[in-house]
Amino acid sequence: MKRKNLVISVIVGALVALGVAASPAQAAERTLNLDYANWNPLSLVIKDQGWLETDLKALDTKVNWVYSAGSAAAIQNLNANAIQLGSSAGVAAYVARANGVAIKSIAVFSQPNWAALVVKKGSTIRPGQLKGKKIAAQKGTDPYFFLLQVLNNKGLDPFKDVTIVNLAHADGKAALLRGDVDVWSGLDPITSQTVKVDGSKVIYENKALNTWGIISAREDFLKSNRDIAIAVLKNYQKARTWILANPDKAAKILADSAKIDLDVAKNVLVNRTKVRVPLVPGSLQSGVLAAIKPILVSDAQVRSQADADSALTSLYDTSYALRALK
Repeated sequence: MKRKNLVISVIVGALVALGVAASPAQAAERTLNLDYANWNPLSLVIKDQGWLETDLKALDTKVNWVYSAGSAAAIQNLNANAIQLGSSAGVAAYVARANGVAIKSIAVFSQPNWAALVVKKGSTIRPGQLKGKKIAAQKGTDPYFFLLQVLNNKGLDPFKDVTIVNLAHADGKAALLRGDVDVWSGLDPITSQTVKVDGSKVIYENKALNTWGIISAREDFLKSNRDIAIAVLKNYQKARTWILANPDKAAKILADSAKIDLDVAKNVLVNRTKVRVPLVPGSLQSGVLAAIKPILVSDAQVRSQADADSALTSLYDTSYALRALK
């Protein structure tokens, strides 16, 4: 028995020496959890085409896609480390950082016109008639911050002059159609679909009040996975070029993912989403956030004025996007 055990030990030792028992590549394999979203068409294209899986295989990394129903979900998942890299409205990432979430915004994926005030078919409510109304909006998302800006511009207090009902985007639409709320601050492509299918009406939109589509990542992830982050951003830039060259195919990918009509998807991509924008974040994005910072502070969306100021100066890291473009 001792001789048999000795033989087995020698064989196992030899296999280990030859690298058969444990492959270094397998031991070092990483997993990237990142999100995809129907309001982020570039992510849909990357997921559909499989480019990222191929690129990250060379870095001994596998990809796990996680669906984001809205910016709030993406930020929550980043904070919980359920994803390491995700997409959101710029203001969602900014508010999160101001409130202590250790993330950096590293790239831009689009300039969307994705937020709008919507009423159901037959409603006569106009933008100047919001006082006293019940309005659905999901906190932590661009439609919510869009609503705060609209109310501020009209001299209305979000706590006293209206009732804001915190509902996820799809639930907000359903509440509007049921008549549970008077107005819904909605998000595309859900908004465009309900306009076509349910006869809902957009009563106010303003692209300047949207805070861009931003890609953010956990700071701890960025410190040890710079190569992966750059590879992801290269794919985002590749997807941008692909969408511009293949708008019909991109619309089909969006329609299938969001389960919306193809013509609605085309309208969202062509008329309501600008994908031909610089990958590198800069003054355009920070300028929008600076403009709404007083509203965020007064609405207690951030912990303090000092936190808001600090977050705005430390939110962006352009080095990853600049490297991805080389």
